[in-house]
Amino acid sequence: MLKNKKENQVYVWPLCTRFVHWLIALSFTTAFILSFFEHRLNYHVGVGIIFGLMLSYRIIWGFIGPKYATFNTFKLNLSQLKYYFVEKIQNRYRKIPAGHNPASSWYTLIVLFVGAIIVITGMLLYGIQEGRGYLSILNENYHKFSSVLLDIHIYASYTLLVWVIIHISGVLVEQFYHKTHMVNAMITGYKQTDGEDAQLCTPKNIVSFVIIALSLWVFYVIAFDTQSPFVKSKFPEINFKEESPVFYNKCSKCHKIYPPYLLPQKSWLRIMDGLDNHFGEKITDQNISKENQIEISRYLIQNSSEHSTREAALRITESTLEERPIAITKTQYWRDTHKDIPLSAYEDKKIKDKSNCFACHKDIEKGNLEDRDILYRH
Repeated sequence: MLKNKKENQVYVWPLCTRFVHWLIALSFTTAFILSFFEHRLNYHVGVGIIFGLMLSYRIIWGFIGPKYATFNTFKLNLSQLKYYFVEKIQNRYRKIPAGHNPASSWYTLIVLFVGAIIVITGMLLYGIQEGRGYLSILNENYHKFSSVLLDIHIYASYTLLVWVIIHISGVLVEQFYHKTHMVNAMITGYKQTDGEDAQLCTPKNIVSFVIIALSLWVFYVIAFDTQSPFVKSKFPEINFKEESPVFYNKCSKCHKIYPPYLLPQKSWLRIMDGLDNHFGEKITDQNISKENQIEISRYLIQNSSEHSTREAALRITESTLEERPIAITKTQYWRDTHKDIPLSAYEDKKIKDKSNCFACHKDIEKGNLEDRDILYRH
């Protein structure tokens, strides 16, 4: 039997194991918080990737890791789980095991399982819904599954959050009621109990920290490098002047160019049929010839929301149904995505009006309406 480094204490969790434990906890919590800030999507995805890589590491560690970390040391018998809670109630100062107790054994598996669902659905959403990264190849054929994937992603995240709260509550009970110094164990690596110290060979230690460093590098790339294959959009910038010179030259004389995918084709037909009262202006053949009107109408219809798999276009098509709004601000999609913006924001001199999308979406004139490009001026 190996001699323990400290008397009456067992070295249970090596430094890399503790590091990964806290990275899993921190990355999930941070990603969860960032999910409420749409314009921080790149950070949400970056932190989510750290979460996914650490989960993968932990699964592998469950087979090749040191003593107390491997799955074969987990206590998964239901009778053991029942006895664990009975003993907690009956014996405040009972002796704790060196490795995972039955509750933490089950909790670890729950985190790995539910966490894997969160990561997989998140990666699929990033590719299918956002059209970004390596999985953006799925966007065109599988965009109809976005809503289902999003529901699974959200419900799984809240499910894991509930289990995290339960886990933290259990740890605090151990720390302050049972006096087992459980929090200290995940900081120092030592538990006040009986058993053999865990041993970790140098090669595994090195590999562990290489993986941790790799995850941090991936986060940096996703969060800050917009042209990396990890995050690059499948949707190129639109050069309206080249795609349709008539549309660009005629329409840009009076107002900035809005991407046609922001309205369904029935809306564009309504707009083009009502040029005699075009937002308070009367457009005649002298302004835009009939031939040019037909060309503009053709371009708008061919590039309307029904003909795009961008997230905004899909949601606009879904939200308009039988409606024929003549402005994006009249769509349910716009109202839903801007409901948290105070009315006072539109009084800002740089915004002035709800229809001034260009004030907050810096690349909208290039056809981009990305979450990460949203500018908040209020």
